[in-house]
Amino acid sequence: MQVSPFASAEQRRAALAYKGDSVPAHCCVTGGTGFVGQRLVEMLLERGAKRVVSFDIVPPPKAHWEHPNVEYVIGDICDVEALERAFKGADCVWHNAAAVGPFHPHELYDKVNRQGTLNVIEVCRKLGIPKIVMSSSPSTRFDGSDINGLSEAEMPKLPMATYLQAYAQSKAEGEMALTAACCDELMTVAVAPHQVYGPRDNLFVPNMLEAAGKNLLRVFSSARTGYGQNRVCFTYVDNYAHGLIIAEKALYKGSPALGKFYVVTDGSTHPHPEGYALFWPTMDKMITSIGFTSIYTRWKLSTWFLYPVAYVCNVVGWLMGTKLKLNPFNVRVLTMHRWFNISAAERDLKYQPIIPFEAGMIDTTEWFKVNWLPGFSTSGRSVGIAQQSEAKINVQAAGTDRK
Repeated sequence: MQVSPFASAEQRRAALAYKGDSVPAHCCVTGGTGFVGQRLVEMLLERGAKRVVSFDIVPPPKAHWEHPNVEYVIGDICDVEALERAFKGADCVWHNAAAVGPFHPHELYDKVNRQGTLNVIEVCRKLGIPKIVMSSSPSTRFDGSDINGLSEAEMPKLPMATYLQAYAQSKAEGEMALTAACCDELMTVAVAPHQVYGPRDNLFVPNMLEAAGKNLLRVFSSARTGYGQNRVCFTYVDNYAHGLIIAEKALYKGSPALGKFYVVTDGSTHPHPEGYALFWPTMDKMITSIGFTSIYTRWKLSTWFLYPVAYVCNVVGWLMGTKLKLNPFNVRVLTMHRWFNISAAERDLKYQPIIPFEAGMIDTTEWFKVNWLPGFSTSGRSVGIAQQSEAKINVQAAGTDRK
C-alpha cells in the first residue's frame, strides 16, 4: 500500500491500519487542492483508486503527491465544458469545491457554492455519472441558537427563513438542489464536518494561532455558555475525508442515505464521550503547546462588550476594503454550544472516526510547530484572514469580477 509522502505520522498510521471497503476505480474531486480536498484525493489513492481527477481553480500546492494515478486539472467550477472534460468516465464525483469561511463577497459565495453545485449536477446528469457526494456545512442549519447535542433531524429544516451569513445560505441552496436531484439515475448525499482541523489546515488553526501569537486572542465569554465553557465538536481532516469516502458506499437503490444530510465528527473520542470538547480550553492547550502564552493569562471578553465592537469592526472593514476577524457572526459562533449527535451517520453510513480526537490534536499541533511556526512573525498584517487562505480567494474573486 502506498501512503502520501506528505501524510503526517498519525495519518500514515491510520492509512496503513485501515482494512475497510475499496473505493471506485475512477473518482473525481472538485476543490481537490483545498485542505479537505487534497487529503481526500490522497486517501482515495491510498485506498486503491485507479484514477483520481483533482479539479480546482488553482494549481496544486508545491507539496502535492505526484502519484501516477492522479491528474490535477485547473478549471473553474462555473465552466461547464471544463467540468465535462474533468468528469468524463467518473464513477463518483466528490463535490468539495466551495468558497469557505465568513470572508468572501456575497457574489462569490453564490457563484461557487450555489451555481457551482448546479453545474456539477448538470454535468453528472449529462455524462451519466451515477453518484455525487457533496461536502456540506452544519452552518446551513444555524439559526443563532445553541446546538447542544442535536441530531440532523432535530436541527432546523431547509430552506430557512434567514441565514446567519451568505456562506451558509449559498451552501444551503446548493445542498437543496443536490437533494432535489437525487433519483435512481443520480444518487446523492451531503456530508458535513464540524470545525475541521488537521495538518495543512489553511483557515481555522492558522487564524487562531496567528491571533494568539500576536497576543490578540482572548477568551470570548458568555453567561449563557458558562463564561468560556462552550461545548464544541471537532472533526479531524482524515475523519471527514473517511466520512466522505464511505458515504459513496451508502448510495444504492433503497438506501436510507439517499438525498440525506449527515454530520461526521470525532464522535465519542472527544474528551466528553457524548461527543464534544470545551472550545477555549482545547484551543489554549494547542496554543501553549506551540509555545505561545496561555490565553487565560489575559482578561476574558464578554459578549456585552464584544458585540458592539464587532459591529464597529464591520464598518471599519468595509471602509478598509477588507474583512476583519472580529465580526458579529464570529462572536456568536465562538460563544455558543456547537456539538452534534452523529448517531445517524453511525447507523446509515457505518461511520466511526479513524483517528481519535486526542491523537488528532497532538498530530495537528506537532505539524504546525514544525511547518508553520518557523515562518510566523508577530509583525505585519493581522486584521484579515490567514495569508495562506488568500491565493484561492483572489483567483475566485477575480473570476467573479470578470462576470
